[in-house]
Amino acid sequence: MTSEYSELNTCNASLSGPYLQDLCSGSAFILFMTILETYIQASELISGKCERMIPVDNTETVYDYVIVGGGGAGAVVAARLSEISNWTVLLLEAGEDESAAMQIPSFDEPLLGSEIDWNYYTTNESHACLSTNGSCIWSSAKCLGGNTAHNGMIYLRGYKQDYDEWASMGNEGWSWEEVMPFFLKSEDNGEIERVGSEYHSTGGPLSVERFPYIPSFSQSIIAAGIEAGYGYSDDLNGDVVKGVSIIQATNKHGVRRSSSRAFLWPARNRSNLHVSLNSLVTKIVIEDGQAVGVEYDKNGTSNSVNVSKEVIVCAGSIRSPHLLMLSGIGPKAHLDSFGIEVVHDLPGVGENLHDQVSHAVNFTINEPDIFDNDWVAASEYLASQSGPLSSIGLSQVVMALPSSLTTSDYPDIQLFFEAYVASCAPGEKGALKSSGKRSVGVGVGFMRPKSRGRISLASKDPFVYPVIWSNYLDDSRDVTALVEAIQLTLALANTSALKAHNFTLSNPPLEACSNYTFRSDEYWACAVQQDTLPEWHDVGSCKMGPASDSMAVVDHQLRVHGVKGLRVADASIMPKVTSANTGAPTIMIAERAADFIKNYWGR
Repeated sequence: MTSEYSELNTCNASLSGPYLQDLCSGSAFILFMTILETYIQASELISGKCERMIPVDNTETVYDYVIVGGGGAGAVVAARLSEISNWTVLLLEAGEDESAAMQIPSFDEPLLGSEIDWNYYTTNESHACLSTNGSCIWSSAKCLGGNTAHNGMIYLRGYKQDYDEWASMGNEGWSWEEVMPFFLKSEDNGEIERVGSEYHSTGGPLSVERFPYIPSFSQSIIAAGIEAGYGYSDDLNGDVVKGVSIIQATNKHGVRRSSSRAFLWPARNRSNLHVSLNSLVTKIVIEDGQAVGVEYDKNGTSNSVNVSKEVIVCAGSIRSPHLLMLSGIGPKAHLDSFGIEVVHDLPGVGENLHDQVSHAVNFTINEPDIFDNDWVAASEYLASQSGPLSSIGLSQVVMALPSSLTTSDYPDIQLFFEAYVASCAPGEKGALKSSGKRSVGVGVGFMRPKSRGRISLASKDPFVYPVIWSNYLDDSRDVTALVEAIQLTLALANTSALKAHNFTLSNPPLEACSNYTFRSDEYWACAVQQDTLPEWHDVGSCKMGPASDSMAVVDHQLRVHGVKGLRVADASIMPKVTSANTGAPTIMIAERAADFIKNYWGR
């Protein structure tokens, strides 16, 4: 294998977009954003311009392992397998590298819908996103690092009960006690003296710590949560799993740490690891029940590569089942209807799709509606990676609460706040967004949805997106939990801690819900179905389970049932979603996959 990577100087490599001036539309922003982009790219501490992978233009004929997708899981699997120096590893990523702008925590929201987004939509929703004709936006990143390169970086693992339930479903080795070492293996906690070593560790590739900047209004929300009786937790990943908290996140001193930056970049000089960008895998080649290679398109040219050991699919909850079906693995009748030769009839491929769901409840406070980014904030960030640009604003304040559907020690509601985010702005200090008051949004989310949807083919053309049917809110319990979450939110507004800021509901009554009394439970049940917010924590479409489970796609070691040399390792394997954000669990799944592979092949 050629040593294309060895000790290459990457400092002069051009960095791909999206660029700040492209993310921030509007003539008022262009000058400030263009100048800020220039300085961000020039900063090695922020852009990492000297640490990045150099992609290959041409691949070898054969590799020991081919990994499909360089996102939250794929980057981890590639880095871990390439630790074995005589194993050859190829990572095929459909998108580009992360941009410099993506390293700034406060710019996570403008990335949604940008050029690095797959820009998916769900269809045929009967109970959700009704204000947009039953179609919900589904954001998913198309770049190295995947969703860990454009999410909110929140590091929450979920709860012991989540993983113990996976194990009880026949998934040997996935109990809380058995997965915890793989969380710890990744982690390099920058606040170990505060959070302690019982639930955290240091020395791993993934930096985890609170953001350097916490808006002062956070203290009012914490006080309100305590006053309302919701409790306080200094660490939702620790002993106290309920209450209001300021979370830790996957950042290092105010700069994002995606799975790619944390795991792949330190492996950039390994001669046995190749990364090919803009490489969309279109088919897994299977001969006599064994995965022997993949076909992929790179910049409009068809290519193929062989594999001597395994293909590991890490393409996410949409692309992983899509690729399996394109390759002849899936429900026989469905594949037959598109003229795809059936390699293995696996009815569960694409089934069990589910995602956490939320609704936005908005308030105003007695402050002017100013931009939080300006020349002063930008200068502070460039100088020391601190200040408003170094965080996600109020979104780092999270409340984990139980609904009536669960027990007090197993929360299923998450409230997250949004305000004080320093992103697109004209640059002048004190510049106004509007003549009104500052808005504070509260995302009220149900973390353990009961509704299940499906990924299915729209065409056998691999460039045609699959049909995504989330089936949000089909189960009435999901609506019940969201309404309870809204009422818990409204109760916060009645606390003296928030009344001091004139914390006032600003959601206008919806015409579609005018038959119900505004603010009643019936009204909110209508509203959540009209204006539904996906969490984009979609999981389950390649369900992990034993062979006795007719809907299982992979076994407890993530091997695809009925096909040798093929695994799926990403969030799609979760039989049930964890009770919090899915970034940390996805990295854990990737760590487990690499460990399974190393053990199987005797390393």
